[in-house]
Amino acid sequence: MRQKLFYGGLIVMFALSAIGHFAHWDMTLQFIISAIAVVFVAGFLGKATESVAHYAGQRLGGFLNATFGNAAELIIAIFLVKEGLFDTVKASITGSIIGNLLLVLGLSLLAGGIKFKQQFFNNQLAEHNATLMIMAVIGLFVPAVFVGAEHFSLNKDHFLSITVACILIVSYILWLVFSMITHKDVLADKEMNADHGEEPAWSKGMSIVFLLIATVMVAFVSEWLVHTLDSFSEKFGLSELFVGAFVIAIIGNAAEHSAAVMLAMKNKIGAAVEIAIGSSLQIALFVAPVLILLSTVMGGQTMDIIFSPIELTAIGVSVFIAKSVSRDGTTNWYEGFLLLMVYVILGVAFYLV
Repeated sequence: MRQKLFYGGLIVMFALSAIGHFAHWDMTLQFIISAIAVVFVAGFLGKATESVAHYAGQRLGGFLNATFGNAAELIIAIFLVKEGLFDTVKASITGSIIGNLLLVLGLSLLAGGIKFKQQFFNNQLAEHNATLMIMAVIGLFVPAVFVGAEHFSLNKDHFLSITVACILIVSYILWLVFSMITHKDVLADKEMNADHGEEPAWSKGMSIVFLLIATVMVAFVSEWLVHTLDSFSEKFGLSELFVGAFVIAIIGNAAEHSAAVMLAMKNKIGAAVEIAIGSSLQIALFVAPVLILLSTVMGGQTMDIIFSPIELTAIGVSVFIAKSVSRDGTTNWYEGFLLLMVYVILGVAFYLV
């Protein structure tokens, strides 16, 4: 009965969101309907990912969830880059990174920790994730510092941005090779690969099909929702920085929120951590650099990799606290609470800017 209600709500809210968008309903009404639709679609994506993970293993399942969850953000960002809205793109990238490290990971640790006193995942994987997070901060921090040097021209700015973007992409691809192929056994997590006697929701083929369908639905609903943000932010007096870093980011990360929390509550904290931290790493080391390279081939102005001091501070703080709570391979509810509190502090600060 619960399953029928969920899928019924999924179809109805997706249809209403589409009708509202194409029939040009009131923007605030469109925003509310699309926001509810995102919750349903994210839940569908979470179920599909969990089913795929049963066949592929929890770690690969976590990677797939992060990748498919970020697909919507990448699609939205490409349209924003095409329109030359680089500041909004950078704000959304910042929001995605801190949202995954603080909100998604925090909710997962809190929900899993309330149900289980202590949860464990591979500490070697935790150490590698921490190193990669620092690498991401370096890749974003160094260009912002050096671009302010004397005689640093616009051409040098673009050259540095493209160079750093290429290095980050190569680093991410080699990390996938390292973690998924050459050192797969070393980074394996017994708890992540345990199925706890559970049966998958669908067959392997149907799980893949539903995962693709859910991703397409996320992309459509997210685009419709973003279409309403300008009017929504003007009506409620929200700044472009806050909308990009928090509203768009929370919407774009809805899929990760749902899947990571569900997995943590089933004591699959390794997969939940892989979704949260893996998604942040993917945004910083792959999605952001790809957007920079795409901007160079779109024929317009090239987007640089220079983030503002506010954005760099938020990313640096998020990486520092996430690294601190996850580096030992054990988690509890209080660590999740701390992550959420840091997210609230940053949210209030961004709102007041």
